Amino acid sequence: MGRVMRWSGVALFLFGWMAASGAGAVDLPDFTELVEKNAPTVVNISTVQKSSAHHFRGRMPEFPQGTPFDEWFKKFFGDRGREGDEGEPRARSLGSGFIISSDGYILTNEHVVEDADKIIVRLNDRREMEAEVVGIDDLTDLALLKIDAEGLPAAKIGHSKDVKPGQWVLAIGSPFGFDYSVTAGIVSAVGRSLPRENYVPFIQTDVAINPGNSGGPLINMDGEVIGINSQIYSQTGGYMGLSFAIPIDVAMNVVEQLKATGHVARGWLGVLIQDVTRDLAESFGMDRPRGALVAKVLEGSPAEQAGIKVGDVIVAFDGRDIIRSSDLPPLVGMTAPGTEVKLKVIREGRKRTLKVKVGELPEEEVQASEGPKERLIEDLALTVADLNEEQRKKLGEEHEGGVLVVRVKPGPARDAGIQRGDVIVMLDNQEVKKADQLAEIVKELPRGRSVPVLVIRRGGPIFLALRIPK
Repeated sequence: MGRVMRWSGVALFLFGWMAASGAGAVDLPDFTELVEKNAPTVVNISTVQKSSAHHFRGRMPEFPQGTPFDEWFKKFFGDRGREGDEGEPRARSLGSGFIISSDGYILTNEHVVEDADKIIVRLNDRREMEAEVVGIDDLTDLALLKIDAEGLPAAKIGHSKDVKPGQWVLAIGSPFGFDYSVTAGIVSAVGRSLPRENYVPFIQTDVAINPGNSGGPLINMDGEVIGINSQIYSQTGGYMGLSFAIPIDVAMNVVEQLKATGHVARGWLGVLIQDVTRDLAESFGMDRPRGALVAKVLEGSPAEQAGIKVGDVIVAFDGRDIIRSSDLPPLVGMTAPGTEVKLKVIREGRKRTLKVKVGELPEEEVQASEGPKERLIEDLALTVADLNEEQRKKLGEEHEGGVLVVRVKPGPARDAGIQRGDVIVMLDNQEVKKADQLAEIVKELPRGRSVPVLVIRRGGPIFLALRIPK
């Protein structure tokens, strides 16, 4: 009898657990209706190019040869750097986009259509149309396209300023060429700053994003687009739970400017800033680390005219708190040039309020924010740039020079394992000091034979074997 009672207790416990589990499952979101309503607004984008060098603008994970990821990539995007393919037009399914107005305007990533000779948009009803580029903005990695069509289903545009961590979101796109794939997750963080992306406060999610999702919409539970899926973080070549989307508020600001003028004007202060550490906060008489510490004020800049000084800590811009230095550039960039705003700074331990008339980001400043002028090394399918003064200091006295790897397309450099962010300091036993010098060394390299290349990656030296096909 006791055994029967014990088993009855176990049965009741299991029943209660299953019932509780079932009740919990009911609370999980059902994305079916959202997908049905939004899928018609999503498009597949492919391009025709005269070169077989296609890429994911540094967002593409590095696929080691012989791995399953490499085989998947070849299956859907073609072989990398095959001989005899140079100059032959070839179509590639590169990414996604979404319709933002019924008269044919489409938003996607700039890197999806970069270097394209022809852009083909495939709609949800399988129609294919050629698109023209209305405008692109490299600093936010956005492109506005237009197709000749009317009465198209347009996405419902939301507001990214209301997005909070923990919210459910979904993505629709074409990862690895699988059209209209749906993935879901939550917002992991907002306002993320990424290297070389000063003007975009990214939305971080754990939504599964892979090559082909680029340019597709990130949608909230109200069916509103709150972001454009743009980047992934990966050390293995696969999705690792870190995806980044461009906030829709940023994107629509760019869209309106591209429609009106064909280019994007950004606000500019003219300061070089850095984070405030705990020790610096103490030295400036601050109760905690926060704000953007002004390390340099450019001559003739709006900041100089407003009376901003080196050593000031900017803690608020136009009524918005600055917690980290990376919070400031997106706020300034989205402010229309000519607008007068209030800055709150801490100077010598005291708070001050200054008025500054925001200027327009000059072209030379855009180039400076992106780094020195880039150079494409065609034989390696590699884009590099000379190091600036700060990068040289980080490299140390051991190396007199080196070149920064800005972009790696499919080809010999990628096959060797060279990655974006590497610094090439030696090739074929010759020191590399400048991008132009690297180009000359490459011209003299033997074809069909491996040569050593020394790169600095995350502060440490790594030798790789580079081979240029015959």
